[in-house]
Amino acid sequence: MSKENIALAERAKRARRIVKNPALYKVCFGCDSIVASKVNICPNCHAYRFECDEDRVIDQARVLSMREQHSVVAEDLL
Repeated sequence: MSKENIALAERAKRARRIVKNPALYKVCFGCDSIVASKVNICPNCHAYRFECDEDRVIDQARVLSMREQHSVVAEDLL
């Protein structure tokens, strides 16, 4: 399995977890990342406005699960 396929499989796995419990997550208005509902500031872009609607969280999880990661996350900066 290629590195890209492994990454997509991992994203799909996270998306399934989010879809099962969308109330535990929200979507950042700044970068469209999905973050935990307890977060006050997005760890990726430092925005502080979020969409908490469960349908929006599910839709975004499905979108993100089907494409490669485009955003820079904290682990990329280490």
